[in-house]
Amino acid sequence: MLSKACQRMGFGRRHFSIVNELKGEINAWVDSATPQFKSLKSQGDKVIGEVTVGMAMGGMRGIPGMLTETSYLDAHAGIEYRGHDLNACNEKLPKYPGSDIGLPEGAFWLLLTGNIPSQDQVTALTAELHSRSELPAYVTSLIDSLPKDMHAMTQLSIGILALQKESQFHQIYSSGKWDKLTLWEYALEDSVTLMAMISPLAARIFRNVYFNGEHVAKDTNLDWAANYGQMLGVSKDPDFLEMTRLYLMLHADHEGGNVSAHATHVVGSALSDPFLSYSAGVNGLAGPLHGLANQECLRWLRNTKKELGAGDPTVEQVTEFAKATLASGRVVPGFGHGVLRVTDPRYTIQHAFAAKKFPNDELFKLANVCYQAIPPVLEATGKVKNPWPNVDALSGTCMQYYGLTQEDYYTVVFAVSRSIGCLAQLTLSRRMGLPIERVKSVDMNWLEKKIAGK
Repeated sequence: MLSKACQRMGFGRRHFSIVNELKGEINAWVDSATPQFKSLKSQGDKVIGEVTVGMAMGGMRGIPGMLTETSYLDAHAGIEYRGHDLNACNEKLPKYPGSDIGLPEGAFWLLLTGNIPSQDQVTALTAELHSRSELPAYVTSLIDSLPKDMHAMTQLSIGILALQKESQFHQIYSSGKWDKLTLWEYALEDSVTLMAMISPLAARIFRNVYFNGEHVAKDTNLDWAANYGQMLGVSKDPDFLEMTRLYLMLHADHEGGNVSAHATHVVGSALSDPFLSYSAGVNGLAGPLHGLANQECLRWLRNTKKELGAGDPTVEQVTEFAKATLASGRVVPGFGHGVLRVTDPRYTIQHAFAAKKFPNDELFKLANVCYQAIPPVLEATGKVKNPWPNVDALSGTCMQYYGLTQEDYYTVVFAVSRSIGCLAQLTLSRRMGLPIERVKSVDMNWLEKKIAGK
């Protein structure tokens, strides 16, 4: 029987056919992985790594202490979605007619099931997302009432929390009429609903803040990502929709240890519903050391261009500028990565797109020169393990070319994309029955005794 929340939002039984199919594939994968899961769990005393003092005091960086099936970050291959690198994902995932970009909805299916979905499956999933995308009136009223100078990420977090009223997971858990074998299905239902609603929510915030509440109608003939680009209303160029598809697919998932994914996982492990959980993830993403990086990179490029003056910049000019930046105690944003030891494949894919679509853009040409000039400068310091550009070095450049110049909004676009991975991880965590997360913390006296062998 449909929940009251579903009935209120107009969902009929026919809408659930593709979600049931998705549930079936998730169940099939979990069933196939269960023997491996049980075998590993029975070997719980086996040592898989060594925790150093640096790890304990350095934000637990590098500790292999969390199970995440959706993606894996290889130091040389970059991020892989269920064993497929991003070039393969872009090639193999179903596409919108006339597009060259693998659809983000397809990435969601892949992350959940381990399978590349068919064109029909993705088409049905897109339709399902559109059918759930109407924001409740109380949410639009709330968002429209917020101060226009409130940061867009704060508004997004508020909106997601307000949508929690629609949570099937919360309703079934609160009723007490649930069992642990099927509770995960409500996490999936919530995840699909939140993924459907986050793009119109994000677009409404954008048009309220930057366009005085003049909204652009959705187009359900488009795919999920392109419809989001359509609602932003900054460009009529079809390539802007292509860029939106590419951005949302490339940023969809990044293992489970990054702040947004980990925050979502930790909160969800307490059996908080996906709305509460991803709101926590969004709040983490808003931090300047995580999701704000792409806007910082664009600002740095703009300031660099202004400092260097008219004309095409040279490698020599950028080299000296980068040295002066480091000498002043500042960093060069967009270069380096905590895990990667090569150029970020996401940067490479975006670079190929930009080189094809807008090779003569001034900021893109500057970014090309930075690629030649900055890594040697960083290497020469002897302090940088990876001097190569990461995805943030070009993300903002791509958005600004098509008219999305509002830098404070860039992290919201990131949040729309990362909802794919965080919600896929959360759903699988509930299906696999992962327990509440409870890391053991220690104090400095304990560390000193451990080092001394006491």
